[in-house]
Amino acid sequence: MEDQEPKPKRRIRYKGTHPKAFKEKYKELQPDLYAEDVAKVMQQGRTPAGMHRPICVHEILDFLKIKPGQTGLDATLGYGGHSLEILKAITPGGKLYAIDVDAMELPRTKERLAALGYGEDILIVKKLNFSNIDLITEEAGPLDFVLADLGVSSMQIDNPERGFSFKVDGPLDLRLNPSSGKSATDLLKTISEEELAALFLQNSDEPFYQIIARAVTNKISKGFILDTTSKLQEIIKEALSLLPESTRKDEIKKCCQRCFQALRIEVNDEFGALDKFLDRLPEALAPGGRVAILSFHSGEDRRVKKAFQYFHREGIFSDVAQEPIRPTVQECTANPRARSAKLRWAIKA
Repeated sequence: MEDQEPKPKRRIRYKGTHPKAFKEKYKELQPDLYAEDVAKVMQQGRTPAGMHRPICVHEILDFLKIKPGQTGLDATLGYGGHSLEILKAITPGGKLYAIDVDAMELPRTKERLAALGYGEDILIVKKLNFSNIDLITEEAGPLDFVLADLGVSSMQIDNPERGFSFKVDGPLDLRLNPSSGKSATDLLKTISEEELAALFLQNSDEPFYQIIARAVTNKISKGFILDTTSKLQEIIKEALSLLPESTRKDEIKKCCQRCFQALRIEVNDEFGALDKFLDRLPEALAPGGRVAILSFHSGEDRRVKKAFQYFHREGIFSDVAQEPIRPTVQECTANPRARSAKLRWAIKA
């Protein structure tokens, strides 16, 4: 307690009684100093700023049946919530490889876990897309277990500088790795109306895909610079302004969620990376090895389901989940972001 850093003497200035902007939430962004305040936020069913709450932890650990001394992979490290529980289970003698493409969050998570006593002797962290799982097994050998959480982390969604959410204004970026590839703004500069419509339909089942695609491309063709999340949200609002007033607000919100999701999937080639990961997964697992995949999107879940079923028919997997495992009612109440989660599993023959 004596080594604990002192709390700020004066709070950061913000309007009203509670901070609203991401950077103003200094208590939530310093959970080590303000544990009680963070606990209150979580009790209200919210995720504190800059944090992520792992989903289906008990269900995942119950299936993976991790033992001390085993070697495994967390293919989507994120905030490290799942990894922390896995590290406890493989101790002593085990090794956990953990990868992620997010160059901003990766070093923070590595530092956070190292401070809890999990150094490089047990935790090997690498900046790598999970589609390259074969590069991990070249070093680690066949894996006893693999976990992949396909959801975007809360700290990515909540930070307006990342441009993942339309709730607050920020750059229209949407890249998981901001230093690589095209941003959503750059993508929209050159995409055709037909291509954008297909993207909205295929990536997020957007029912108003044609109307929104036409509105976006028409704006850009007239020299409009679509570079912020608020600008895209406004275009969607205008495009759907003729919807019945009784349902307009809710429908526009859902459309914004779907369109941002569709663009994020395209910008990061998420479906392409998932297909490669699933194709290379069986070779990465040791005989009897177990894999659990947590998805939050129907397109992801379909890919996981079909791949698992195919490898099961081929005799490569001895058993697969017939139906997805869903979070409990209690977990969804405590963490509403868990509601769309689906957990599927498979066991290598």
